[in-house]
Amino acid sequence: MHQNKIKMKHLIAITLIFLSFNAFAQKPCDYSENISDSLGDYKSTKAYMIYEKNFAGNTNYIFFSLALTDGLPTLNVQLIQKSKGFLKANCFDKNSKLFLQLINGKIITLIHVEEENCGSIIRDDKNFDNRITTARFMFMKGSIEELKNSAISLMRIKYLTEIEDYVITKEFKSELDSLVYEPETYFINNLQCIE
Repeated sequence: MHQNKIKMKHLIAITLIFLSFNAFAQKPCDYSENISDSLGDYKSTKAYMIYEKNFAGNTNYIFFSLALTDGLPTLNVQLIQKSKGFLKANCFDKNSKLFLQLINGKIITLIHVEEENCGSIIRDDKNFDNRITTARFMFMKGSIEELKNSAISLMRIKYLTEIEDYVITKEFKSELDSLVYEPETYFINNLQCIE
């Protein structure tokens, strides 16, 4: 009887250890590009929706992807605005920055690494204008470690002429593709893909 109790305790302990490993296991990386040739190494994760807003016939999406170019990690940001009316241009320039407020209260700053970019407009078959703007941001020293350990609650982007804040939610179901996204933990789940 006593040996059965000991065996049962061992079995429970092993089961708990196995379950805790599964709970903390990293998600597999999903790359859109993974190239290594004579010019260097480049890998980029697939675009992931961080923000979606649909209001009064206007739609805004923000997508993130992480890239590693010859050992330099960067955050790629793509903004898509869709409307039948006027589309305000949010331009990036050499002074643009992206700020991430973490749930632990810290603020992480990322620096824009390209020249001025106001995006391009494409009209679709339903007569909507779509402005697509992309930007690449560099992580500051120590910021990756902070982002791996805390979820994000707010994103602020300093554009050429203005500053906009975006509330980052724990999760949302996108009206675009009906998928559930978890933007709050994007960096926790994906930074390991560019290390």
